[in-house]
Amino acid sequence: MIKKLLLKIFREGVGGLMAFISYLTRPRKIKRDAAAQLEVDLQAKSMSIYQYFACPFCIKIRRTIHRLNIPLEYRDAQVRGSEHRNTLEKEGGRIKVPCLRIDAGDQTTWLYESSEIVAYLNQQFDPALKQT
Repeated sequence: MIKKLLLKIFREGVGGLMAFISYLTRPRKIKRDAAAQLEVDLQAKSMSIYQYFACPFCIKIRRTIHRLNIPLEYRDAQVRGSEHRNTLEKEGGRIKVPCLRIDAGDQTTWLYESSEIVAYLNQQFDPALKQT
């Protein structure tokens, strides 16, 4: 019992430190003209990211989102019994973060792997990589 508690405190402490360092060293945002940013803003309304604050893979995703200047909604799924955690489990099929939810009409796609999420966001929002 005490061992689990100490491990949780250690994980949260290290994760919090990683999040703080990530905040201090985050990359610059991509700058777009107003029309291009409006297009990004509209596309981002159909997406949300389920995450834990101190998760290293979630930090990786947040850095990408910041760099790409995407106004995504962050949903904290860490608290047991919370609305977002329950949605992630019931609709997404499992409790695993990070998870990018993409709503397209009546179809919802759930991306769970951080490398796949980064690749998808880069393909959709990085002007240097975006294919039209």
